[in-house]
Amino acid sequence: MQYRKMPKTGDELSALGFGCMRLPMKNGGIDKERAIAQIRYAIDNGVNYVDTAWPYHGGESEVVLGMALRSGYREKVKIATKLPSWLIESREDMDKYLNAQLEKLGTDKIDYYLIHTLNGTLWETVKKHGVKEFLEQAKKDGRIVNAGFSFHGQSADFAPIVDDYDWDFCMIQYNFLDQEFQAGTTGLKYAASKGLGVIVMEPLRGGYLANTPPSAIQDLWDEADTKRSNVDWSLRWIWNHPEVKVIISGMNEESHVENNISYACDSFPGTLTAKELDIINRVGKKYKELMKVGCTGCGYCMPCPVGVNIPGAFNAYNLSFLTGKEGASFSYILSLSGIMADGEKGYASKCISCGECIDKCPQFIPIPDVLQDVAACFEGDGFEERAAGITKMFVDNLKK
Repeated sequence: MQYRKMPKTGDELSALGFGCMRLPMKNGGIDKERAIAQIRYAIDNGVNYVDTAWPYHGGESEVVLGMALRSGYREKVKIATKLPSWLIESREDMDKYLNAQLEKLGTDKIDYYLIHTLNGTLWETVKKHGVKEFLEQAKKDGRIVNAGFSFHGQSADFAPIVDDYDWDFCMIQYNFLDQEFQAGTTGLKYAASKGLGVIVMEPLRGGYLANTPPSAIQDLWDEADTKRSNVDWSLRWIWNHPEVKVIISGMNEESHVENNISYACDSFPGTLTAKELDIINRVGKKYKELMKVGCTGCGYCMPCPVGVNIPGAFNAYNLSFLTGKEGASFSYILSLSGIMADGEKGYASKCISCGECIDKCPQFIPIPDVLQDVAACFEGDGFEERAAGITKMFVDNLKK
């Protein structure tokens, strides 16, 4: 495993961190046995930074991580979790959530504690409720060791937040598609110049960069002298930046854990050639031409009050441009028909444009407007008959 030093803390952190937002699922909940085994495998193979948050998996992620860190594993890692900033209404709320998180995780301290999903407005709100005093007190009494924030705001909000408190670290969304989105490259370099250790989330853009690429993308990758997987290219590009200390990867397949650990071992700063960087930039431009929605599948827009599966709808919509409408239509029906979850249909046409999701979206997507486009794409004439046929076929196969 490769390790990188955090500027203010001196901690040597694994370049790959284990993200617990997308743990393996079973029967509608976390597959605890697999999740614990995956987390422990990663730790046994050098990962020493694990990241979770209050809302992940409906509040169960912290519990399962706490279970995984029993039997001596807690002493091998730094735990990161996050204060749900959007739920804070008083100074007392901050202590309430932190103390509950300590109990769920089965620990007496959080090594890296973040104020979650900050933008300019939320930062002003939590400041009004005394977040600076809360962080100082929690550090003083030992409940947290290092204070940071995760950022989901406009680029102009980033530097003022960095400058407004003596942060130890921050977390930003960063990948070769998001060089100018949210904090972006400018924010990455600014935070590093101020001595903050920078943690990167969404390195694969919600999984899009891990999917089998369309031929137009693959043709570009094939120009490289060294052949690598999509994931290897994507992670290696981020690790090529010396300012990045840890990449958080939401791994939920054993192969994801194994492969990403292997990539982390030799992806050092400054090792990509000029030719390789040029290819990656051209790949990024081509993806942007093909993708229509900047959704990462984070799920912050959920639950929808009328049951629309917003991330699922957007994923299928993007697939229709990346891989073709026929396969994407099958995926849309299969994933939103309810047969793979709780029986509740999540089709885009159910949207009533209530707007509840708009303020929740960290990508600033006009969700109701785009859902209309999704419905027009997939739910035209004959949709109900086609959906009934696909779901029946799937159910019949399950019975065999």
